Amino acid sequence: MPDRDQAVQAFLAAHGWRPQHRSRLADDASFRSYDRLRDGQRRAVLMNAPPPQEDVRPFIQIANHLRGLGLSAPEIYAEDCDQGFLLLEDLGDATYTRVLKSTPAREPALYQLAVDVLVYLHKLPSAQLLPDGLAVFTTERLLAEVNLLIAWFVPQLSGAPLPPEAIVSYQALWRELFDFVQHQPQCLILRDFHVDNLLWLEGRTGLKSCGLLDFQDALVGATAYDLMSLLEDARRDIPDAVAGPLKQRYFAAFDDLANPGPARQAFEATYAILGAGRHAKVIGIFTRLCLRDGKADYLTHIPRVWRLLESSLRHPMLAALADWFDTYLPHSLRTAPAWPADEDR
Repeated sequence: MPDRDQAVQAFLAAHGWRPQHRSRLADDASFRSYDRLRDGQRRAVLMNAPPPQEDVRPFIQIANHLRGLGLSAPEIYAEDCDQGFLLLEDLGDATYTRVLKSTPAREPALYQLAVDVLVYLHKLPSAQLLPDGLAVFTTERLLAEVNLLIAWFVPQLSGAPLPPEAIVSYQALWRELFDFVQHQPQCLILRDFHVDNLLWLEGRTGLKSCGLLDFQDALVGATAYDLMSLLEDARRDIPDAVAGPLKQRYFAAFDDLANPGPARQAFEATYAILGAGRHAKVIGIFTRLCLRDGKADYLTHIPRVWRLLESSLRHPMLAALADWFDTYLPHSLRTAPAWPADEDR
């Protein structure tokens, strides 16, 4: 978009940047894009988040907050909230995803570091951990997410929505589960805490060696959420032999979770409920990304996400919801939608 490009150039010039080199760093599942800039010896990343689809203010708030807590979120060099531009510290290319691909032996250490970041955050007093005015991950927000499955995925199976009684029962089952979640311990949750959004910062030590990205959707929510997001990754298989010890590492850091008992049982139930909800949401979002936005690559992950959802549904608290899926979305339908032929698009 020429007007948008001109606005980018004006933003950069206004803040003393006239980069000799600008290259696309990444797109993501939103409307945001990222460019890497080089201006002499200076390096930075441009976040381009066009309004009204995007709002950079939550990113600014959480980035500043995380850095204030001693963690490695990008420093913000310049901002234009009205136009949706941020100039960010360049934390490099060593995402967990890339490091794990090039050096698989680093897997235990990288995941342990990520778990330790969560332990550190979750041990902080709420008054220190929670930014002022941060919204809550309410039952209504959670319901809106699981509704993406029936809004986007289900119509691709038959071309028609579910019968009204099925939708009513679906929402009632989820509401009961999410109301349980609201009574569990709450903290700051980053919501997309997984290997694509974590970086290995070799020049830093301790928890600061874990770089944090894509946290602008942070909310106040159940403590189980980010651990589940890390260990039940829509884009990467994590064997139980890896995930199990990492959960135990997290449990061992908290007196009430260190041994089996009511607190551990409630955490495991919350983990399963939130996992099922996230996986249902992701199936809907990945379908939407294909059909609405032409991003067909996301379809390759849907079979994995169905497996994760099925695993979550095995928890006894989700038995009634598992029966609903068996009735309305049986195993034969738990696959990726077909990518429409070119002539049909």
